[in-house]
Amino acid sequence: MTISAKQSENILTVFLKGRIDSTNAAVTESEINAQLGGFSGALVLDAQNLEYISSAGLRIILRLKKANPATKIINASSEVYEIFDMTGFTEMMDISKAYRELSVEGCEVIGEGANGKVYRIDADTIVKVYKNHDALEEIHNERELARKAFVMGVPTAIPYDVVKVGDLYGSVFELLNAKSFAKLMIEDPSQTEELARESVEILKKIHATMLKPGELPDKKAEALVWAAFCRDHLPAEIGEKLIALFKAVPDTLNMLHGDYHIKNIMRQDGENLLIDMDTLAMGHPIFEFAAIYAAYLGFSCIDRENVHHFLGIPYEQSLRFWNETLRSYFGTDDPAFLQAVEDKAAVICYARILRRTFRKAKENDAYKEKLVDYCKSALCTLVPKIDTLSF
Repeated sequence: MTISAKQSENILTVFLKGRIDSTNAAVTESEINAQLGGFSGALVLDAQNLEYISSAGLRIILRLKKANPATKIINASSEVYEIFDMTGFTEMMDISKAYRELSVEGCEVIGEGANGKVYRIDADTIVKVYKNHDALEEIHNERELARKAFVMGVPTAIPYDVVKVGDLYGSVFELLNAKSFAKLMIEDPSQTEELARESVEILKKIHATMLKPGELPDKKAEALVWAAFCRDHLPAEIGEKLIALFKAVPDTLNMLHGDYHIKNIMRQDGENLLIDMDTLAMGHPIFEFAAIYAAYLGFSCIDRENVHHFLGIPYEQSLRFWNETLRSYFGTDDPAFLQAVEDKAAVICYARILRRTFRKAKENDAYKEKLVDYCKSALCTLVPKIDTLSF
């Protein structure tokens, strides 16, 4: 048995290598205590190279946890983890398995959002690699959200494994020979309207799923932050009306996907499934339509090539998909009604983009200035003629 340690701020990581059994348990415990010294911070036992642990070793762990209740074990192999699991240790303390390593070099990128990038590993498998280096909590949250949606009848791909991709973490999904709606539309643009109608079928299932208060994040609360920011960048009358419009949206309990677009809808063996569930929220469907409008039209308001960079389709095809989505969802061809819904979605969309642009763009950025001017102009044009954002 070999013991080494590394201290980082208030965390002491002790690396265990070899076997812990009755022949070396006493010496091992003595060496660990020597590494601890008078340390009073969090203790992490890295079990990546721990080959075996006997009952004598388990008693050491118990004593370490008793002395330091925050003690946790990381990177346990499947064999060692099974020992901890069978003996009840996984119920008493934080113990995590080692994550298998996966390379995405040369893999096709099939989607990208604010939180991560999705790669196709092979015909059967995709992996979502999170941009946050400490994403384990995000991954757990998305897995639970996906399960929640699946149980409620929303067709959802469920992640089944967590992996390391370089120094990042990823969620693995089994999607046998699946293709995104984006890829299907690129291969055959004549499918555009039909795929829009199929996407609406899932969208209606999502929106028909009613939640309990507080069960998911409140999209209206998030949107009110956008409106409050915009108020300071708009004429006073426009800014105040914008806030009033956002506040007046009914507080409904509808499930919302939050990032619903053609790269997050996959077709597998004739069945359509959703991926990227970390944006699930609740609220009035107008907030969903604002996000959909942003994906297909809003983010391309200055440069129509943006939608091609993001979704892989030309702006004109994206516009067709958006228009058919509206017609199919609301079951009408009434141009005045559909334009009214689009205007409502556009108001929320441009409020979001205006805030996002100020927060993310660099100073003295010519594109930023154009985008800011466009969003302000759109809001100043649309807000005066809208009495309600709901439908």
